[in-house]
Amino acid sequence: FFAIKRLIGRSHEDPLVRKDADMVPYKIVKGDNGDAWVESKDKKYAPSQISAFVLQKMKETAESFLGEKVDKAVITVPAYFNDSQRQATKDAGQIAGLEVLRIINEPTAAAFGYGLDTKKDGGVVAVYDLGGGTFDVSILEIGDGVFEVKATNGDTFLGGEDFDLLVVNYLADEFKKENGIDLRDDKLALQRLREASEKAKVELSSTAQTEINLPFITADQAGPKHLAIRLTRAKLEALVGDLIERTIEPCKKALKDAGLSAGEIDDVVLVGGMTRMPKVIETVKNFFGREP
Repeated sequence: FFAIKRLIGRSHEDPLVRKDADMVPYKIVKGDNGDAWVESKDKKYAPSQISAFVLQKMKETAESFLGEKVDKAVITVPAYFNDSQRQATKDAGQIAGLEVLRIINEPTAAAFGYGLDTKKDGGVVAVYDLGGGTFDVSILEIGDGVFEVKATNGDTFLGGEDFDLLVVNYLADEFKKENGIDLRDDKLALQRLREASEKAKVELSSTAQTEINLPFITADQAGPKHLAIRLTRAKLEALVGDLIERTIEPCKKALKDAGLSAGEIDDVVLVGGMTRMPKVIETVKNFFGREP
């Protein structure tokens, strides 16, 4: 399972859940409480259970590193999460065996992480958070170590998963042109494509081109077929350019709600794996008129 954060605390009938059902290879079903659950091998899971598995792993990693028991946690959520989504996240922590001390907003946590609470002169900070499944931007005012969220905006269906999907479709289309076989019809091949797409996307943040090689990806009467495609950073940027541009509208709305212009922002903080992409950094820099 992936992109579970998009489902947590949402009703099965939520239009966003229906949209998600068309984009993922696993089944989204109606849970016992009417919420969106997921199904695998005839077994149903609440999104909070899947999140709990992740938190359990993080708990084990922390315990291994610290050499002591970890039983308390502060968990972060997107700033626009509603009460139901926050409660479901808290439930996930409890299922994982953690006492959840607080649920705090991700942009606030990011500001703490960058030590912005210790800035003597305070100021106004934009936190641009482009993660695996969601995008959000928050405008924070900092003074005397206290954060005030002036405005927040975002898109729950904009993140690394969507970037990967565009690369998957490009690779599948190229393979189909050459071999007449659509790899998207084969779940195992699709999963291999997804993993290779994510790996290539990451590599292209630090290199100009990468080779995607997937031997024995499928077969026909003539025998096994192999996928070998070169992907350049320029091609990747062309594929995902519209997605990057989609992050700008929420930035404009957040600034408008905060009653500020881009020039009045003192600091821009980038959060989330996707912000390592050079094109994302360039787009943010151009919009805010300053180096993030």
